[in-house]
Amino acid sequence: MKAINLSVRAASLFVSMFFAFASTAHAEAIGSVDTAFKLIGPDHKIVVEAYDDPKVNGITCYVSRAKTGGIAGGLGLAEDKAEASIACRQVGPISFTGPLKQEEEVFNQSLSILFKKLRIVRMVDQKRNALVYLTYSDKLVDGSPKNSVTAVAVDHSTVIPVK
Repeated sequence: MKAINLSVRAASLFVSMFFAFASTAHAEAIGSVDTAFKLIGPDHKIVVEAYDDPKVNGITCYVSRAKTGGIAGGLGLAEDKAEASIACRQVGPISFTGPLKQEEEVFNQSLSILFKKLRIVRMVDQKRNALVYLTYSDKLVDGSPKNSVTAVAVDHSTVIPVK
């Protein structure tokens, strides 16, 4: 009976973790260009992905980043480089789903099978009524200082709600 209870608990934990990850924002592939030919496996490339801000309607961030090819890259075992560029733009009327934190991670994506992530953080510049987006990568032991920043000015008639 204990084994069944443990199995049920493990299954429910797995399902809840799956839905927690499934509900996070996902990248939408826009396109890619090859940067180096690989005889076996996919080529090295630069990919461009779009992320819609989950709390700010009307803003999309476009991120370009390196994607490692070859056998390890094709199997998802390669570690992608820590270099990325970001450009966020107003793509529709801006509205907010609720108050924003002064600084909040809005997206993250794994760059290796373990420990390395690409992160996008939104910061509110209340003085200028703008949203600033920063992208960088981190690693459990040694992150990278390489980063990119962009900002979206919000019309002064629209106040950015901050917690």
